[in-house]
Amino acid sequence: MPTTDEIKRRIEAALPESTAEVEDWTGGGDHFRATVVSPAFDGLTRIAQHRLVYDVFGTEIGGAIHALSLTTRVPEQA
Repeated sequence: MPTTDEIKRRIEAALPESTAEVEDWTGGGDHFRATVVSPAFDGLTRIAQHRLVYDVFGTEIGGAIHALSLTTRVPEQA
């Protein structure tokens, strides 16, 4: 089963310039909650943003990663 650190690393590697905060939602190692901030989300719908993240894991979603709850957003402009 993936760890929170592995999930974070994979998201940040797949989405350049992104930051991810991941927590084990239930403590069982298969339900996770993540907040992902990425410039790749700019101009995308919330659904499209979530798909970008879910695509990182492919068939693991619903398997080893039973659930991944997402909050996504574009970084604030300075």
